[in-house]
Order: sequence, then C-alpha cells, then structure tokens
Amino acid sequence: MEGTLVALNTGKAGTIEWQGKGVSSAINKEKVQGPLYLSRLNFDGDEQADTIHHGGPEKAVCVYSYDHYPYWEKGLGMTLQVPTFGENLTVNGLTEDQVFIGDIFKLGEAVVQVCQPRQPCFKVAAKLNQPFMVKWIQDTGYSGYYMRVLEEGRVDPQDKLVLQERNARGISVEFVNSILYRDKENKEGVMLLAELDELAEGVRTSMQKRLQSFPG
Repeated sequence: MEGTLVALNTGKAGTIEWQGKGVSSAINKEKVQGPLYLSRLNFDGDEQADTIHHGGPEKAVCVYSYDHYPYWEKGLGMTLQVPTFGENLTVNGLTEDQVFIGDIFKLGEAVVQVCQPRQPCFKVAAKLNQPFMVKWIQDTGYSGYYMRVLEEGRVDPQDKLVLQERNARGISVEFVNSILYRDKENKEGVMLLAELDELAEGVRTSMQKRLQSFPG
C-alpha cells in the first residue's frame, strides 16, 4: 500500500477572519517545489500558530487524501485549491478507512507512523467561510490524520508514502473518528482505543476518561 504525493505543503502563521475577528492561524499553507527536512516536530519552514492545540511530536505531519476533494467541491459548490485543509501532505489514496493507527510508512528518507485523526477545528470553517464545516467533517469522517516521526530525514515532493509495517490491531483512523463523534456510547470501542498504545496520548487519555463515565 502506498500513496503518491499530490503536494508537499508548509505555511507560516498569519491572520484569518472568524466571526468578525482576526485569528492567528497557519492553515493557509502553500506547495513547495523542493525537498524539505522533516524533524521530530515538523517540516522545515512549517509553523503552528496555536501550539497548545497544534504541533508537537504527535502532530508532526498532517495528511489529507486528495480523494476527498471532489466530495467537498460538490458539496460546497466551489473549486478547492490544494492544500485547502492545511495539510502537509496531500496524497492520492490512503483514506481514513484504509489506514490503521500504528501503520508505519517510509516517506523519502524519513519514517513516519499514523497516530491519530485530525480533529477539525473552527479554522477550517473560517477559511472556507462555512460555519458548519466542523460538524460536516465529523459526520463524514473525512478528517485527515496526523503522523509522528520515527526517523528524521529529507522529503521530496516527488516521494511516496510507502507502507513498511501494518499494525496488527487493525483499528482504522475512520474507526477512531466514529468513536470520537458518532458512536460515543460504544463501550467496547472506547475500551479498544483506551488500550491502543500507538494512539496519540491525548486521544487515548480522553478515551480512558470516557470509559470511567460508563455505568458499572
């Protein structure tokens, strides 16, 4: 299993408008033409405006499948330019239902691991001027996902994400999305995620807390 890069994208923090106010964000990324070094935290030249909710080793690389773009273009009635969703990697294939938490991929010289869905925030809604986007993304599961960096290295826009190791637990990014947003009372699913070591710590902790809320 592999995904061809449509684009490699980075961005600097800037200001976007939301509900009449200026908000700091780095969602407006741009395609790069040459290779970049990928460290444990990010690609060279990539910034996060809100370092509490974005960035860090478990959000080092944001991936979004180009396969979803036609759906959004039809639903929104507009043409979308890559990278609309602020992703670092726009890829062909490798959608949320195809990729497992813990899957390890080779990316140029680097090695990366899928660790959590991207949880949509209001900045996507602000960029598209569509206040319902967060709920829409949650309902579809077309969230994109984050990868942690296991081995640093140079990445070229012509590189591919090539699967090196499939996680045997078989828990897809889409399954995590379903438990997060649409099937919250699925105790068995919550237990699976609470015990999934490869899942990002923040999501795993939230599942452990949710588990405590179930009766009995």
